[in-house]
Amino acid sequence: MSSYTLPDFYLPHPPRLNPHLETARVHTRAWAAAMGMFDDPDIWDEQRMEAMDYGLMCAYTHPDCPATELNLITDWYVWVFYFDDHFLETFKRSRDAEGAQAYLDRLDAFMADVPPEPANPVERGLADLWPRTVPAMSPSWRDRFVRVTRDLTQESMWELFHIERDAVSNPIEYIEERRKVGGAPWSAALVEHAAGAELPARLAGGRPIRVLTESFADAVHLRNDLFSYEREVRQEGELSNCVLVCERFFGCDTRQAVKITNDLLTSRLHQFEHTALTELPPFFTDEAVSPAEQYRILRYVGGLQDWQAGGHAWHTASSRYTKADRPGGALGMNVSRAHLTGPGGLRNHTHIPYAEVTVRLPQPYMPFPVRDNPALDAARAADVEWSAAMGFFDPVPGIPATALWTEQKLVGFDLALCASGIDPDASAGELILATNWLAWGTYGDDYYPQVFGAAHDLAGAKLANRRLRRFMPIDPAPTPVPLNAVERGLADLWPRTVGSMPPEARRAFRAAVEDMIDSWVWELANHAQNRVPDPIDYIEMRRRTFGSDMTMSLARLAPGRRIPAELYRTRELTGMANAAQDYACLVNDLFSYEKEIRFEGELHNGVLVMQTFFGCGPQEGAAVIDALLTSRMRQFEHITTVDLPALLDRIEACDAVRRSVAGYVTELQDWMAAILRWHQRTRRYPACELTHPTVARWTQGPTGLGTVTARLASLASFAAPSTVPAGWAGTR
Repeated sequence: MSSYTLPDFYLPHPPRLNPHLETARVHTRAWAAAMGMFDDPDIWDEQRMEAMDYGLMCAYTHPDCPATELNLITDWYVWVFYFDDHFLETFKRSRDAEGAQAYLDRLDAFMADVPPEPANPVERGLADLWPRTVPAMSPSWRDRFVRVTRDLTQESMWELFHIERDAVSNPIEYIEERRKVGGAPWSAALVEHAAGAELPARLAGGRPIRVLTESFADAVHLRNDLFSYEREVRQEGELSNCVLVCERFFGCDTRQAVKITNDLLTSRLHQFEHTALTELPPFFTDEAVSPAEQYRILRYVGGLQDWQAGGHAWHTASSRYTKADRPGGALGMNVSRAHLTGPGGLRNHTHIPYAEVTVRLPQPYMPFPVRDNPALDAARAADVEWSAAMGFFDPVPGIPATALWTEQKLVGFDLALCASGIDPDASAGELILATNWLAWGTYGDDYYPQVFGAAHDLAGAKLANRRLRRFMPIDPAPTPVPLNAVERGLADLWPRTVGSMPPEARRAFRAAVEDMIDSWVWELANHAQNRVPDPIDYIEMRRRTFGSDMTMSLARLAPGRRIPAELYRTRELTGMANAAQDYACLVNDLFSYEKEIRFEGELHNGVLVMQTFFGCGPQEGAAVIDALLTSRMRQFEHITTVDLPALLDRIEACDAVRRSVAGYVTELQDWMAAILRWHQRTRRYPACELTHPTVARWTQGPTGLGTVTARLASLASFAAPSTVPAGWAGTR
């Protein structure tokens, strides 16, 4: 009997069964036979497929669609699971990476109007399914479906590479790559098809839609990892499973790793609910979403909920996975006090601001040296002069008694030191411009919580962002008269930066700046709800709040850079850039922890996020952050020394592209090293440089936030104890 025990799953929605189940079973059995999926009994035979029961899966996950649609959806899932098993038997077991890549590249040709002649059951199935599916949908949906289908197939190479070198991902890399290879975003696109809920093209990329899709995907994959651990890890030698990732990363046993994985699953389900209930309504207002568009989006949300509930019900019934040893609750639901008060639930709303905290800072791992720009002193002087001219030292309406910044504060921040290390070879003018951008972004990051935060003025912050967009025209156009220092700074920086950029580059850079300023509003919304973010949402939004995308966008758009756009989208370059961003952001979280938590009442700090998720103390939270940033640096090193050269050889990149890629790698190395050195020397973060602010009125009094959060904390105390493995306080 297996010693592996499944956890107590949070199941907030009841599963429902499509009445056309038997029709789908009969149809898809005949379809699989016609495609040749039973020709090789080492992969599948009819009995094995019937035991896995994909008809039941699709009847559970799409309970309302008609019989013809259910047949189509079931055929798609039979195809994707057969593909997974066929790839395992044909390429993973033999470690045939070259043959695997050629096989996957051919699949792209079957997502076209005129496909080639299929040579195996996977190609035959895709050639049949494609024309049955895409005519009913718009070109926008088709483009998205091509992308997620390609992710699902091509990213199988990621799993194969890890098996080849016996490597287990770090947690951040795992979640990102699992979304692609796991196929849940692909499932979400099929929900649009099956539910008649195609997302409006103009809204599909908005934060609420993106987070709903990604939190759905993560929950689907984490659940599957828990059910499939024994088969994948213990029987097949698979290394891409979150339970195994947690075992290796935390150095804990399987039971503890299962708990951490299940807590993350629960947190992602709460993130889905939180987004649907608190972010969609203002999104509908802000984007003037029509009633018809709202209807389609809400049908999509309902379809994702049905998929979650039905997917769990199928996992408990299919022969493919470990059997659950505990029944579900009433109507297949299971909602306990621990689910509601633990990670992602009430616990995330119980932080009491301005806590007296300290943490011993680790020495972050840094393998790269720092070089300084010879124009450093000139940039220091120029930045003080520019900041004064923009009004950064002027009094700010609504902030009592003092200006937000002073010249003394800015000199202590020494932002030019950061810019100098980031770009040691820049000209004096380029270095001054980069320093001014750092000053503007840092000032804005301080300005928004002070001006809009205490009053919970989300409407004012959104209006401010709309105005800031008007200072970033793509084509020459009149801009408004600046009303404050933030607007004045952007009005000066934009034309100085984009003057020589082509329109496409301007759009890319503007999008990066917009992501940063919009992320400030996301932070304000969390403060209004006193909500510490979910760990995955935090990591992904942190890249925006830190301005990482903005500064890296400038690097990608540097003059003379000859890296094709499609190369930037590869797993290797994307993974390298994300790893670098996360390293820098997490370094900032370690050094800013005391300032932000003790002196600013901040909620957006990785140490606090880990404290909240694990129910642990500051030192344990800091140890997790240090381990994460170290693992991201190790990943960066592996990508740049192994994966990236292999990619350039595989695509037969020319010398100019190789030089440009090498330059990009060096810039990211400089960026990380400079940011760490700056944090170690700046006077922005040490407690001796800080004083407690006047606490806003809404945190005081018998009905204030402190009282409310204390009451919520008493509820959260009933939740399960800390899940962080014992001994982590002193690690790394």
